[in-house]
Amino acid sequence: MEALSRLLRALRQRLWSGPGAPWPRPPARGCSGGSDYRELCARAAREPGPFWGALARQTLLWDTPHHTDCEGDFARGRVRWFLGGRLNVAANCLDRHAQHSPNRVALIWEKDEPGTEERVTYRELLEMTCRLANTLKKNGIKKGDRVAIYMPVCPLAVAAMLACARIGAVHTVVFAGFSGESLAGRISDAECKAVITCNQGVRGGRVIELKKTVDEAVENCPSVKCVFVAQRTANKVHMGSRDILLEEEMAKEASVCPPEIMDSEDMLFMLYTSGSTGKPKGIVHSQAGYLLYVALTHKHVFDYKQGDVFGCVADIGWITGHSYIVYGPLCNGGTTVLFESTPIYPDPGRYWETVQRLRINQFYCAPTALRLLLKHGDEYVKKYDRSSLTALGSVGEPINREAWQWFYSVVGEERCTLVDTWWQTETGGICVAPRPSEKGAEIVPAIAMRPFYGITPVLMDEKGKVIEDNNVSGALCIAQPWPGMARTIYGDHQRFIEAYFKTYPGYYFTGDGAYRTEEGYYQITGRMDDVLNISGHRLGTAEIEDAMDEHPAVPETAVVGYPHDIKGEGAFAFIVLRDDTAHPEIVSKEVKAIVASKIAKYAVPDHILVVKRLPKTRSGKIMRRLLRGIVTGNICDLGDITTLDDPSVITEILDTYEKYKAQHPTL
Repeated sequence: MEALSRLLRALRQRLWSGPGAPWPRPPARGCSGGSDYRELCARAAREPGPFWGALARQTLLWDTPHHTDCEGDFARGRVRWFLGGRLNVAANCLDRHAQHSPNRVALIWEKDEPGTEERVTYRELLEMTCRLANTLKKNGIKKGDRVAIYMPVCPLAVAAMLACARIGAVHTVVFAGFSGESLAGRISDAECKAVITCNQGVRGGRVIELKKTVDEAVENCPSVKCVFVAQRTANKVHMGSRDILLEEEMAKEASVCPPEIMDSEDMLFMLYTSGSTGKPKGIVHSQAGYLLYVALTHKHVFDYKQGDVFGCVADIGWITGHSYIVYGPLCNGGTTVLFESTPIYPDPGRYWETVQRLRINQFYCAPTALRLLLKHGDEYVKKYDRSSLTALGSVGEPINREAWQWFYSVVGEERCTLVDTWWQTETGGICVAPRPSEKGAEIVPAIAMRPFYGITPVLMDEKGKVIEDNNVSGALCIAQPWPGMARTIYGDHQRFIEAYFKTYPGYYFTGDGAYRTEEGYYQITGRMDDVLNISGHRLGTAEIEDAMDEHPAVPETAVVGYPHDIKGEGAFAFIVLRDDTAHPEIVSKEVKAIVASKIAKYAVPDHILVVKRLPKTRSGKIMRRLLRGIVTGNICDLGDITTLDDPSVITEILDTYEKYKAQHPTL
């Protein structure tokens, strides 16, 4: 797909007939470099409808072309794209590629055990998807029905997502590590008619009892009429009256299933996210706008070219997996890796051994994993050939400088483009990243930097006014719609408006803070509730953490605010030390000195607590609000903790904190 490179012709022939300068010639090689980046951004901001409308016509396979590019605005929290257009997402991701290149590899399933990978071609994935789609239809699943998917990372999970899209059902993938109670809550909220799961999962050498968890969940979910059970292992599990052996039923069905033609704004999927308060939110994404946006960002942020092997090691249960394992790469006809294991199984060299064996070209992972691997040193990286790598990516939270430098210098050998990407479940795809950009443009370490085409970031002050200057911090908002943005929260559009459009009317509020440099680059400083106000100085916790992480004995940190009698708010830091650290008290003093030197004395944490580990979600994000609850004494009101990877970490940290507090009575 060379959509942007064909945009000039499309606009001249189909759309643009008014006055003004001609459309600039798009840069070659997917717009990853070139002198027209600023012109394209300006055009997308001035004429968002024609900009995206032309790309939609050129990029996607339509049954019926759209007649209106965009309608709606942020004031009502309702935006619609490509009105009148009709298409099928599965056909865009499979059929056209299977027709032209049936033997091209679509999926490389990197199983839990190294060296046991399986490859699935576009023809095979299309057949698998059609058989699964026919199985769903045979059991009463139809257009508009919701289907929960609770599976490990595997080809059948991808086929399940695409099978739902093929028949017009709405999938909601739930990470295959959630408890039965959490799964039940999501199934009930979405009113799912069916669940697709496996008998068991395998990860890091451990067997995970998925079917048992589903059984526990559906006991309290009367909407579920059938549970489809695939076989990941040879072990037998209990099968009840509504349970169906998936592979056996698929074998009975035809390998052809006509795609249901969907309106561009019909629901494609729902994905639940957790907030600091309230139940998880079912974020809704639509068909055409989402697919277009993830395909273009996948191609142009990573400079993906046909024949590359794209290695995103996220789980499909998160938006990163949806956008950059499944929909983006497959829409582009790419080869995408499904990584079932963990970064340290069987040893901390697993990622890099996989890169060598599969010849991965683009590698996309979370800073949490990088910091974990950094603790184990360089030898696990350097023992493997990483010459196939051309681009590296970071996702999930702001990456600290030490991890960025290690990723760039050690893993990428200082020759790979490294993109620190910022985006959210709600944005659908990447919004800010160092690439695309002008040809030869710099990449500043640990900064997301540049908005993608059509993304117009603005910073807002405490009074709700747009900040025009550079070298300032503020609340990060987006000024105009883009196709990939979420459309609503399932069943509660008012909550959607209040969460994203009420704080700054007329703008999408990301909930994040950002710093705009003198050069106009954007650095994400973290969630707004992670911004401290120390003696009148506004300071992002990520900035303090970034400085602390520069200490060689400190691979991981988290900073939260707590009430301070004099300053108003103070900084409390939690740090994880390398295993061979001999004198923690000396390290704490050195860390404070680094913060004072890198930022200012007022930024130095008042307290530093050494802990064994930090509380994280299953996708690897540090749950700082739980740490804030500990230091502020609000441990009984921690909000939604269903995404917490290991709840025992709270007790562990609390015990350490209580001992520390006994020695510091002023806390």
